Amino acid sequence: MQVDLEVDGAQVAGLPRFQQALFQGRRLRQFAIGLSALAAVGLVLALFVGLFAPQSMWGALLVSQSAALLVLVAGLQSAWWVTRWRAQAMNPPLPVVVVDETVAPQGWYERLLERLSQGSMKMLGQIGAPTLWLGGWALLTLFSLSQFWNLALPPAALGLSASVGAALALLLAFGLLVVERQLAQENVAQWPEAGALAQLTRVAIICLVIGALCLLFASETSVWPVRLAVLIGLLPGLVAVEMLLRAVLSLFSPQREQLEPTLLARSFVADMLRWPPQPLLALQHELHNRFGIDLRQIWAFTYMRRAFLPVLAVVTLVGWSLTGIHEIPLQGRGIYERFGKPVEVFGPGLHAGLPWPLGRVLNVENGVVHELATSVGEASAPVVPEPAEGPAPAIANRLWDASHVNDKSQVIASSRADKQSFQIVNMDVRFVYRIGLTDQAALAATYNSADVPTLIRSTASRILVHDFASRTLDGLLGEDRVGLAEEIGRAVQADLQKLNSGVEILATVVEAIHPPAGAANAYHGVQAAQIGAQALISRERGAAAEATNQAQMQASIARDQATANAHEINATAQAADLKFSAEQKAYASAGQAFVLEQYLSQLSQGLANAKLLILDHRLGGSSNAPTIDLRTFTLPADPASPRTSAQPGATH
Repeated sequence: MQVDLEVDGAQVAGLPRFQQALFQGRRLRQFAIGLSALAAVGLVLALFVGLFAPQSMWGALLVSQSAALLVLVAGLQSAWWVTRWRAQAMNPPLPVVVVDETVAPQGWYERLLERLSQGSMKMLGQIGAPTLWLGGWALLTLFSLSQFWNLALPPAALGLSASVGAALALLLAFGLLVVERQLAQENVAQWPEAGALAQLTRVAIICLVIGALCLLFASETSVWPVRLAVLIGLLPGLVAVEMLLRAVLSLFSPQREQLEPTLLARSFVADMLRWPPQPLLALQHELHNRFGIDLRQIWAFTYMRRAFLPVLAVVTLVGWSLTGIHEIPLQGRGIYERFGKPVEVFGPGLHAGLPWPLGRVLNVENGVVHELATSVGEASAPVVPEPAEGPAPAIANRLWDASHVNDKSQVIASSRADKQSFQIVNMDVRFVYRIGLTDQAALAATYNSADVPTLIRSTASRILVHDFASRTLDGLLGEDRVGLAEEIGRAVQADLQKLNSGVEILATVVEAIHPPAGAANAYHGVQAAQIGAQALISRERGAAAEATNQAQMQASIARDQATANAHEINATAQAADLKFSAEQKAYASAGQAFVLEQYLSQLSQGLANAKLLILDHRLGGSSNAPTIDLRTFTLPADPASPRTSAQPGATH
């Protein structure tokens, strides 16, 4: 019951909680300072871990434990405000007369600042420091948890540091357990807030103990310690949310300085941490204390409490019986097991059987077609739809120099002259399969293989290794893809039938076969070098053929010219011989006349272009010689001698 100093001011000295207020406040202050220091150290260590090892479990664990300590510090400080009020009520301060000697501000800016400061102080007095501190602690707790919340942390072995951290956490939990036992044993009349503080202490103890267990069982193969280390932050997070809500709701309740305040940092979530849990009892006490409603006096609730167990038993029995009704979807089948033995394969629809666990149904696909790649890479980012008129997405790049998710590296044969070696090729082979439509195929796929995609992938990998071991790169690049896919599909289907897997291969698709992306440029260079070498050989062969043909043509021309010259000389010689023979015969028959005729003929030929002046000696007789006019004749010009002029004249 709250005390009003205006009514019961003289009675507070006899109340035990007022008498112990000063001692209780000192204890609360010491506990709050120590725990806040530990929480600050934990947050600083978590900050360093987040900077240097963001994927470590230490960050989430330290923040969760520090958040639990911050919640407890908020409760201790809220209780300290109550004990402080009681201590002041026991020893009220003497009124002090304060003489206001301040000078009124002269400027408008100074008056504005004074009004703002007075308004802020008035608002702070109306809200109250306990409400602000409680809201601040709650916000700090929620902010710290949100910064290190990550359920995708990988598991890892922490080594010796985990043992040391677990020992420190258990040691701190033991100390808090001693404090919790002391608070739980406090008399309500002497310390009403001790019970609520004990519940908040249990929150910190649970977080510390669970954190120690996570550290002790952390390993590279265990995932649950990492997930639990993150999830334990939900408990102080829920308590912080409740405290923040209580701080906000307290703004709407009237504030009286003479009325004894109540503990603001109460938590319904922390109150549930008791054994056995009694949420209805806590709700009943809350309704009775707040609104005066006693649920024990309502006959309907009494009847419900008496009939609860029989009704629960009937509902449980009916629900257990309904577990024998099974609904099989249209695209599925169900294998019905009775006492663990497969009895029948159910088709789509409703089917009845024995309830669980006497009978159960295992779901099997019914004609669902799947596509499986022989190699699966890392999970890629979600595919964003590309516009129809825009550029092609990067996933559509099928060039050799681009790495693809489903490419699988394969060793193939290589032949270089008389040496044998191997090469590496990337391929993308996909299988379209489904579970067989018969009941035997459904049973085989369910009971003969634990993972159908893994079985198909391993079988296909073995077939590809065996089939491609004798093939070369040039042969693969130039081979028919459809025929190669059919051959691989038949081999994989034969092996799956031998294993009685119940899988039916519908189609085999060879998407791509090419050298690795890193060797694509080198392979292109080799191809370019081969093409260049072949072009150079062809060019040299053409030049050699051209030189040979040119030499043959020159030899043919020389031979033909020599033959023509020989024929011409021979014909000339024959003609000369015939002419000589004819002249001999003519001389033999004509004698000197033939010689004179030949002489005259040769002379006429030699003097054909000469200017002649023929003189007959019989002209003029012996005494009168002929007269020759030399004016018609000119002397030849001599370029080496100076030019002279000849006088025309006559001579005899």
